[in-house]
Amino acid sequence: MPEFVSRIPEGDNRERLVCAGCGYVAYENPRIVVGSVIVQDGAVLLCRRAIEPRRGYWTLPAGYLELGETPDEGAAREAMEEAQADITIDGILAMFSIARLGQVQVIYRARFADPALPRFGAGAESLEVGLYAWDAIPWDGIAFPSVRWALDAWRHSGTGPLGAPFGNPSEDRRGVIRMAAAVEGGL
Repeated sequence: MPEFVSRIPEGDNRERLVCAGCGYVAYENPRIVVGSVIVQDGAVLLCRRAIEPRRGYWTLPAGYLELGETPDEGAAREAMEEAQADITIDGILAMFSIARLGQVQVIYRARFADPALPRFGAGAESLEVGLYAWDAIPWDGIAFPSVRWALDAWRHSGTGPLGAPFGNPSEDRRGVIRMAAAVEGGL
């Protein structure tokens, strides 16, 4: 098994994990999370998490982008996996930086592929799934600050064409405020 040491590789300016034997650099880069705010008749689809972290809390259908898929394909896959929902993507609603976790989150606005017959249900990673009007969203049970940010972006974007994607709130440009502080601060 190769031994990795932490050092600044030649031609670089950051400390990286480097194989002591062959010099291979094991880059650690941010991970991309994709998800969607799925809207039906003014209500948004939320999933109650069946997995950690934040089991039992509410989130949007979202997860890590897989190799070989585009971000919008990943968001559609996550909607199917977590909420058994076949969706149509309208466009990028928001892009968030969560520096403390090494994540970039791309959140789409979407709708059910068949709006006349919206189908959804709890997938393997969800305890339950439901459509919630703004005033009925379980705000005290939201899993992550970025879910709240995405819901705020949805509320402010309206139903028409999407403009430039929303970003982190001014109070947390780098995504470093943890959930307890974000809830107390109203994020």
